[in-house]
Amino acid sequence: MTQSAIQAAIAQICQEKNISEESVLHTIELALAAAFRKDFGNKMQNIITEFDSKTGNVKVFDFKTVVEDLPEEELAQEGEEEKMEVIQDEKSFVSEEGEEEVRRFNPKTEIQLKDAKEISSKYKIGDEIVTPLEVPGDFGRMAAQTAKQVIIQKIREVERQNIFDEFKVLERQVVNGNIQRREGKNVLVDLGTTTALMPSEEQVSSERYNVGNRMKFYIKSVDQTTRGPQIIVSRSSIEIVRKIFELEIPEITSGIIEIKSIAREAGSRSKVAIMTNDEGIDPIGSCVGQRGGRIQTIISELNGEKVDIILFDESPLKFITNALSPAKVSKVELKDNKEEKSATVTVKEDQLSLAIGRGGQNVRLASKLTDYKIDIIPATEKPAEEIAENISEETAEEAVAEKEPEAKEETEN
Repeated sequence: MTQSAIQAAIAQICQEKNISEESVLHTIELALAAAFRKDFGNKMQNIITEFDSKTGNVKVFDFKTVVEDLPEEELAQEGEEEKMEVIQDEKSFVSEEGEEEVRRFNPKTEIQLKDAKEISSKYKIGDEIVTPLEVPGDFGRMAAQTAKQVIIQKIREVERQNIFDEFKVLERQVVNGNIQRREGKNVLVDLGTTTALMPSEEQVSSERYNVGNRMKFYIKSVDQTTRGPQIIVSRSSIEIVRKIFELEIPEITSGIIEIKSIAREAGSRSKVAIMTNDEGIDPIGSCVGQRGGRIQTIISELNGEKVDIILFDESPLKFITNALSPAKVSKVELKDNKEEKSATVTVKEDQLSLAIGRGGQNVRLASKLTDYKIDIIPATEKPAEEIAENISEETAEEAVAEKEPEAKEETEN
């Protein structure tokens, strides 16, 4: 390849794989080292190379580190093991924990001090010796194939690491993505530079994930696996509601308004408890926005899911009352129970269905939001004074009704 062709190829790889030029050059140097070992090197050489992309020249070196000498008796004992691919001479030493461990000498990457002194008297333990090597000729077909495999493998490793680093910092955040395709019950989501997985348990049953749909997703986890980074995203998590509120409402992002708790039945309804310490701020009004603009945007991002904004209160009585909105509560009684917190809520009969909600959803969400077990009872019993007045009125009406026929008879006579 010519000089311009080499630089163009490197630039293309950098652009397609979104990796740095330094990473590509390092990969090429590793591949050239593998090719040299294949055709010209020996097993006792620690080959490193330097590649100049501008000139296309390659320099090859044998790299070793100077270590302390082994005793003569140990060298003699290890003499028979020189036929191994890598000779490992053992030397005992005491570790920091006081246990005797074995330190191994690797002649491929290390050189003993006495041998280093023969090269130059200036060498001491810990120095690095770089010996230039000559490239006898062109690399053969097998060496070129080895270099190609190393380049492909190393570039893939760098690409995977870059993707992992990019999305690890976005873990527990909300990102935009496009539905790519379905694989069984799982949905694959295109995040731009990689594909994420949304398992069935992270999906909303009422949503339809058609190919090409653009949505917001909560990045639940980012893990490095043998097959590369695995990114799990969610649409059903409670945290996606919190993050969308933070994105759409600046007062929450700045900390003026605080989200205290969230209860959600994904795809159907959510309740969000908020509060503020700034008396000049209307927290619910700020979340709803002018003409409901902010809350409508949030509902749209949640694909039409209903969202109730609840005012948090330090008093459990008031908080439970607010949490059962839109129902109007007549009375709340807290029960002292060490095992669980519970409350009995009394509502008028015309508010009973609102307090419970369809399928018990309203009271269920209110219970999750407040962390109280809530029992709803109707206010059917009337006060004693009201009952007494009603009885007196009924008795008087009956007495009048009895006297009326007698009066009619006397008149006729």
